[in-house]
Amino acid sequence: MSKNKILIIGAHGQIGTVLTKELQEIYGLDAVVASDLKPKSGFSGVFEILDGTDFESLQAIVQKHEIKQIYHLAAILSARGEQAPLDTWEINMKLMFNVFEVARLNQVGKVFFPSSIAVFGDEASPILTPQDTFLNPATVYGMSKASGENWAQYYFTKYGIDIRSIRYPGIIGYQSLPGGGTTDYAVEIYHKAINGEDFSCFLKKDTQLPMIFMDDAIRATIEIMEAPIESISVRTSYNMASMSFTPEEIADSIKEIYPDFKIEYHPDYRQEIASKWPQSIDDSKAQEDWNWKAQYDLKSMTAIMLEKLEDKNKI
Repeated sequence: MSKNKILIIGAHGQIGTVLTKELQEIYGLDAVVASDLKPKSGFSGVFEILDGTDFESLQAIVQKHEIKQIYHLAAILSARGEQAPLDTWEINMKLMFNVFEVARLNQVGKVFFPSSIAVFGDEASPILTPQDTFLNPATVYGMSKASGENWAQYYFTKYGIDIRSIRYPGIIGYQSLPGGGTTDYAVEIYHKAINGEDFSCFLKKDTQLPMIFMDDAIRATIEIMEAPIESISVRTSYNMASMSFTPEEIADSIKEIYPDFKIEYHPDYRQEIASKWPQSIDDSKAQEDWNWKAQYDLKSMTAIMLEKLEDKNKI
């Protein structure tokens, strides 16, 4: 049995779908244990049905496979979370504590805990939001992530659990459908474009938000986990940046390829969430500590998104 087996919790989610395949490519099918609430047709590799809120089930899987790394990707996201705030808090925190405690009790070497730009609120500078700033999140999802950052630091300081984290901006990828986040308009818009449909955007046309292409997000996740422990100086969560744009700008980039594409703006409750988030991020600490650097911009991302989604539609 591999001495470095990896468990992915939430393997069928937006990030987990892509990360699982990438880790399988690097470490081999047998070294990666994917888990989620139910199986997914066509999946190749080792899979376990897991409700991460069930401590005993999680611990049993970790012990069964002698897990040494955990990527914890399961959570209720920002927009969906505001529909049931108390449930969102309970689920997100229980998931996190179960992962941290199982890691502590079972000698798991490393844990990845994703944070988000949702930890920032209107007290943070919206332009080039710094690594260290006051956190006053406007959503329950953001509150759970801000709390999780502090708990990650606590578990490292008190117990020596090597927990690493990134504050993800909005993630855009062709591999899976949106998962209920406020930035998910920037995924759905491409699906509408290749289907020849008009797009109704729930944000104002000039709402600028930090975003990242899925390929960059996956690479950053693996890079931070593979970095030497002495390189990790931030034990809450690292700022990570790539590009920032508005709904109008992404629509314009699509129109360069699909000139007949049309967009309308009908802001809803998600506009209030987005208005309290940063417009751009200072990720100099991640660059300094583990050599992070984004590779994609809006133009190159749009070209790939439309090409890949077109190919999917042909299948």
